[in-house]
Amino acid sequence: MLPTLVLCAGLGTRLDPLTRLVAKPAVPLHGKTLVERVLDGLERQGVREVVVNLSHRPETITRIIADGAHLGLHVRYSWEQPVLGSAGGPRRALPLLDADTFLIVNGDTLSSVALAPMLDAHRASGADVTMAVVPNPRPDHYNGIVLDDRDRVTGFVPKGQAASSWHFIGIQIVRASVFASLADGTIAETVAGIYRARLAAAPGALRGWRVTTPFIDVGTPRDYLDAALSFAGSAGEGRSIEAGARIHPSADVTRSVVWPGAEIAADADLEDCIVTGVSVPAGLRARSAAILPASAVRADDVAEIHDGVAVFRF
Repeated sequence: MLPTLVLCAGLGTRLDPLTRLVAKPAVPLHGKTLVERVLDGLERQGVREVVVNLSHRPETITRIIADGAHLGLHVRYSWEQPVLGSAGGPRRALPLLDADTFLIVNGDTLSSVALAPMLDAHRASGADVTMAVVPNPRPDHYNGIVLDDRDRVTGFVPKGQAASSWHFIGIQIVRASVFASLADGTIAETVAGIYRARLAAAPGALRGWRVTTPFIDVGTPRDYLDAALSFAGSAGEGRSIEAGARIHPSADVTRSVVWPGAEIAADADLEDCIVTGVSVPAGLRARSAAILPASAVRADDVAEIHDGVAVFRF
């Protein structure tokens, strides 16, 4: 299987305030972090060589992955400061990938796309880029890709105008030449930037790979909460409690995610909450909220402070 770049350098602004504490790929998802689940899926399909790009809170990712040996992988890191974007990041990583063709996978999206047939189709088509796509599940929320009957990308459409379009799920096979003309350190995007220019210059250079497998986009705190609860399933009794968390027997915690190291005191009443590694005071009541250390609060935040913890409603 191809060497793979896992994109983990983003700021995770949609997942704020959780990303004040950890990079988005480092959030726990019922026993494993998001990035571990991404890497597990790659390893099961034969990927062995991985480059992870890093910028925001990099230590929260490197302490999980290290050199990747415990995951059956050889992992190296591509460092960015500032974040170079979805095209500038791959350009920075080219020397580490050292391949004419490689796989790019988003570090914040989970999907079970079969990579071998996608690679076969990519090679047969002669495309520069092959992007895994699904029927756009929310044209009001996601931008769209337009394909012709030969799976060639013919255009990109913005959300609100994306009916009958396809949604890119963050898995793609690319030629290194697509990024090689960028100067290292250039901030640049793919779909919003160089792919549009490539499409105009060489019709047929971009192709879609249509799949029907479900995908999980850990975007907002609500998305993250739903994803973690889905992994917990019925065994989680409607909540996801990470190892090392402690909950007082009188506390009522439902449809919530509780991170390692968290302590929830007596008579707390939490529903639809994300509890980071904090000590939730006795009797605290919260609904649809992320609970962080009070030290994470910024001057322009709207948050409630209770005994050293901050409650951010979402």
